[in-house]
Amino acid sequence: MARVALVTGGSRGIGASISKALQAAGYTVAANYAGNDDAAAAFTAETGIKTYKWSVADYDACAAGIAQVEADLGPVDVLINNAGITRDAPFHKMTREQWTQVMDTNLSGVFNMTHPIWPGMRERKFGRIITISSINGQKGQFAQANYSAAKAGDIGFTKALAQEGARNGITVNAICPGYIATEMVMAVPEKVRESIIGQIPVGRLGEPEEIARCVVFLASDDAGFVTGSTITANGGQYFI
Repeated sequence: MARVALVTGGSRGIGASISKALQAAGYTVAANYAGNDDAAAAFTAETGIKTYKWSVADYDACAAGIAQVEADLGPVDVLINNAGITRDAPFHKMTREQWTQVMDTNLSGVFNMTHPIWPGMRERKFGRIITISSINGQKGQFAQANYSAAKAGDIGFTKALAQEGARNGITVNAICPGYIATEMVMAVPEKVRESIIGQIPVGRLGEPEEIARCVVFLASDDAGFVTGSTITANGGQYFI
């Protein structure tokens, strides 16, 4: 029986590529999304992957959504914490709401999704938790004190939880993408994109599929000895 993988923010951007790659690798995939019903419907029509709507910032909604996925597809073996938002502003202009919104989704959302799934993984002695952090969680970024702090927190969460899961066959890892050619990045003015690419030693933006391939590896049995790790996929822009 195919293992079940749940991808948050899984119907668009990097998340959609992850969902498709896991499906191609033989997983039964569920894709969570927060609000874009049209995109989710189009994604399901294209791929056949079921989509489920809830906000990862809401713990009770996560618990209920996970329960529905498991009722439909079976226990979740692989969790991809991909959902994230930005609310950028220089710190002296950043509002409390901008800080809280990003923390609630990008950091607390990882807890909210992992916590209900964790007991079942421990009981079954198998699990894969993979969280999509960011280059900016490693190096920081101007006007992203909220985002950088949340994404750095995701890395700390990964390292701590990996130590708890190891004896129960659960690996916990993070991936830190650099600048990826998603819809959001491609919408940036061309001069700004050129400036970004100029900072990347390989001379181009990353592709969502390249992040997805990292996920497929970490989810696999071949990666059973890899836990507490951070894969840095940024074209050489930043080393840690």
